[in-house]
Amino acid sequence: MSRAASARTEPSATHVADSHGLIRVQGARENNLKDVSVEIPKRRLTVFTGVSGSGKSSLVFDTVAAESQRLINETYSAFVQGFMPTLARPEVDVLDGLTTAIIVDQQRLGADPRSTVGTVTDANAMLRILFSRLGTPHAGPPGAYAFNVPSVRASGAVTVEKGARKAVKATYSRTGGMCPRCEGRGTVSDIDVTQLYDDTKSIAEGAFTIPGWKSDSFWTVRLYAESGFFDPHKPIRDFSEREMRDLLHREPTKVKVEGVNLTYEGLIPKVRKSFLSKDREAMQPHVRAFVDRAVTFATCPECDGTRLTEAARSSRIRGVGIADACAMQISDLAEWTGGLDEPSVAPLLAKLRHTLDSFVEIGLGYLSLERPSGTLSGGEAQRVKMVRHLGSSLTDVTYVFDEPTTGLHPHDIRRMNDLLLRLRDKGNTVLVVEHKPEVIAIADHVVDLGPGAGTDGGEVVYEGTVEGLRGSGTVTGRHLGDRAALKETVRAPSGVLEIRGATANNLRSVDVDIPLGVLTVVTGVAGSGKSSLLHGSLPPGAGVVSVDQGAIKGSRRSNPATYTGLLDPIRKAFAKANGVKPALFSANSEGACPTCNGAGVVYTDLAMMAGVATPCEECEGKRFQASVLEHRLGGRDISEVLAMPVAEAAEFFGAGEARTPAAHTILRRMADVGLGYLTLGQPLTALSGGERQRLKLATHVGEKGGVYVLDEPTTGLHPADVEQLLGLLDRLVDSGKSVIVIEHHQAVMAHADWIVDLGPGAGHDGGRVVYEGTPADLVADRSTLTGRHLAEYLGRA
Repeated sequence: MSRAASARTEPSATHVADSHGLIRVQGARENNLKDVSVEIPKRRLTVFTGVSGSGKSSLVFDTVAAESQRLINETYSAFVQGFMPTLARPEVDVLDGLTTAIIVDQQRLGADPRSTVGTVTDANAMLRILFSRLGTPHAGPPGAYAFNVPSVRASGAVTVEKGARKAVKATYSRTGGMCPRCEGRGTVSDIDVTQLYDDTKSIAEGAFTIPGWKSDSFWTVRLYAESGFFDPHKPIRDFSEREMRDLLHREPTKVKVEGVNLTYEGLIPKVRKSFLSKDREAMQPHVRAFVDRAVTFATCPECDGTRLTEAARSSRIRGVGIADACAMQISDLAEWTGGLDEPSVAPLLAKLRHTLDSFVEIGLGYLSLERPSGTLSGGEAQRVKMVRHLGSSLTDVTYVFDEPTTGLHPHDIRRMNDLLLRLRDKGNTVLVVEHKPEVIAIADHVVDLGPGAGTDGGEVVYEGTVEGLRGSGTVTGRHLGDRAALKETVRAPSGVLEIRGATANNLRSVDVDIPLGVLTVVTGVAGSGKSSLLHGSLPPGAGVVSVDQGAIKGSRRSNPATYTGLLDPIRKAFAKANGVKPALFSANSEGACPTCNGAGVVYTDLAMMAGVATPCEECEGKRFQASVLEHRLGGRDISEVLAMPVAEAAEFFGAGEARTPAAHTILRRMADVGLGYLTLGQPLTALSGGERQRLKLATHVGEKGGVYVLDEPTTGLHPADVEQLLGLLDRLVDSGKSVIVIEHHQAVMAHADWIVDLGPGAGHDGGRVVYEGTPADLVADRSTLTGRHLAEYLGRA
């Protein structure tokens, strides 16, 4: 018998292909990683743990997942790569055994007003096809049911260059479903002109109250004053009807001001272009406050908020229109589509039912397809992205998750664990960055990074099984079994904040008294109405400081010093000590290195290949001109100060020659939220999700207000950091503040003075207060899901 035949008949022989069972990482140096080497088993569930800022995301997302995506992109032609995002090779010596990576992160979905849950998951696309085939009366092709597609009609002569050139008459039309009044937004905006100017003053006297419109501004105030359409010295209230029309509504018109040709247009279109075309969240606080005052949004009267034309709204399947279907709770919509039996569209119905069932399975059945995607929390956005992967036939791929339990009640975490295990059991590699002990407990393999955060982290301190982690002595191992105890005594409230008849979203005329002067935790399953109660129903004028889960916006030029406002007092202190202008000490202003424009690096664009960033030779990466670095404060120049960690900077600005009380106050707040290791000049783009959340908390803690509302402040926090957060909450309450926390973490619930539990379910199964009282009574009662899980957490099940 030949050798080949002999090899085929020996079942015990291992095929060489089966030897590639590991993803090997050697010498990873992304961000704070210190030559990390690790072997990750394939087709297993691996959980990456460690305190916030220890390097988990740098290893999993910025190294393993990033290189997998870069290698996949390189399989396309250079022409196609030119249209794709360019990715640089991570800082790593060896990275092999990779498989295709599917990243399911917590990046917020687009906040475009026409982006909804239905559009980002393709459920809307399938519904449009369904209605274009079965809807009566028939409105047209699928585009006729789309609120993103406007109707278009055109006619005219077309020159055809085919043989003898000739002109041919042609007509073109496209039927879209976009409501022409609101342009598919569902709302119409109106500007309150009383917020744009003071009509008792003339333009010359500074009548305009628009942010940034200064009296000497050539492009705004002086343009209006010298346009010639009205008398700039006459009070606006005395303008004639024609003058008011020119002031507010005039079409763009060429005018000459001081010999310069400029374009004049009415105040209202000017304000629309200047303010309403921008993302509200990206605006500076004073500009955002102006927009909130001056602009009112109302439901479109023509489409009643459905975004669709009359034809699209009137087309129905068994009495249900497409607008009705999108407004349904997804669990109800899944039931409705399950009752349709139409052989002509059977494949489409099967796919649509699978998508809707995936929503329900993943715990998002309480959403509706018309829900704007920008209003989803980070955890909801991540689970929406998971929908397209459930039931996928792909195997041997690497799924990468970033804290998939964010925003989940303990009841829902078990369901998420089942989904992660199902993905693994199909033969996939599942990598999860997570802090929750419930998820760590199901891991096949654990990689613990640390020992600390920032420069104190970036090392693998443990690798192995969960049981081995418990006895490893690492920070994660020591805190894995942590259980917060109930307070022996709770604080007495100093008053109440009354909420009456709350009906926002799914709330059912909720009446509740939130106690003041204590730590109150509002809890309940995801979608039960917690955010609707606190963000949508608190009475105005209550002095509320709200810290929500909105993303921190910032470029690579932004850093903790600029975001918190810390750089302003530092610049002023440097300027005063050296007798120069504060602008010199800004890398985004006069003090910037002229070669790199204050970036510290010079970027070279290489078209379809990843751009190259090289340290600036002029400033050696310090970002400032050499002359600026000659100015010192307390023996340090501005680049050395920005390289300091927060803890060191707090000492530096707390005493001695560099003593700056305003800077020291901000630094102390940053240290209080556990960010003492961050350097002041570290780019915001390099911060982890937990670090960004705490940085945002640090900025709001100093705001004036008697009531603080925090939305899941434990997001991204290691169990060791949760204890520090509880200390911060206690200090806030003891200083006379009222703290209300939306939270699922049992340690925060146990530490509360008062609990308000919403439910009993999500969506239309929630929206009611099912418990009000102390944590001890909730555990003793155990009548709600929260009570049962809290009792189990405390070992009293």
